Amino acid sequence: MKDIAIIGNGPAGLSAAIYGRRAGRSVVVVSDSPGGGGQIATTYEVDNYPGLMGIGGMELGDKFLEHAKSFEPEFVLGRVTAIRDEGSHKSLVLDNDTTIAVRAVIIAAGAEHNELKVPGEKELKGMGVSYCATCDGAFFRNRIVAVVGGGDVALGDALFLSRFASKVILIHRRDEFRGARRLQDKVFEAENIEIMYDTIVTEIRGKDAVEGIIAQNVKTNEEQEVPVNGVFIAVGIHAGLDGIDGLPERDEAGYIIADETCKTSIPGIYAAGDVRTKPLRQVVTAVADGANAITSIEGIL
Repeated sequence: MKDIAIIGNGPAGLSAAIYGRRAGRSVVVVSDSPGGGGQIATTYEVDNYPGLMGIGGMELGDKFLEHAKSFEPEFVLGRVTAIRDEGSHKSLVLDNDTTIAVRAVIIAAGAEHNELKVPGEKELKGMGVSYCATCDGAFFRNRIVAVVGGGDVALGDALFLSRFASKVILIHRRDEFRGARRLQDKVFEAENIEIMYDTIVTEIRGKDAVEGIIAQNVKTNEEQEVPVNGVFIAVGIHAGLDGIDGLPERDEAGYIIADETCKTSIPGIYAAGDVRTKPLRQVVTAVADGANAITSIEGIL
């Protein structure tokens, strides 16, 4: 039986793995992805992580994974489908029917991208509809693309895509962006980024690939068809907990209720990173959660 099982290999999970192994505990990290970094691996540039200003998201994720591996936790590839509270220990059930017995669990499954839920989105996913600019941006060299959203991710995606695309149309439902002022200034300075405020996408059109979108002004209700070759969606996230039974208590938005101690409604189960209730979801707060979770677990092991 392992001391600690960590669900997820993003910043929170890998931080917990480092702190857990440094504390001399046996640790197993379970994830359905062999890479590291979670969402950060799909981010073009990270300029707010102390000491590593301007580092690429994938590079930062690789560094986290390399650091964690140096402490030799066990890594298991698989998707957790259930967490069972057995009293004296917990059991993780994986999608391959494997069961892992542990004394404590840290849920650090991160978050997943929200969808627009408009006609054409699912049908054209992977055929011009994308949720990861850094993954797919190079495929749209010298083409026209749309980015939907108004936060840091959307602004960063627009800037990244402006390096490849002939034109980037940044669509936001409000009349001002929510993202960092530094990113906004860069967007405003970019010659090939066009901004559509007060606008939503109501449909994505195309047969075998994206050919255009229907954009609606939320103030006038006027609709127009906008020809684009790709649509990059950056409209927020939700906790990546779909398909897991036996979870602790969650709030109305689906995040696990836990404070800075990372303790949940079930003794022996902890929540770290983007999956828990918190005012700020950033790499630096996720890493801190991983350390806090291990500190809390040390009090019960």
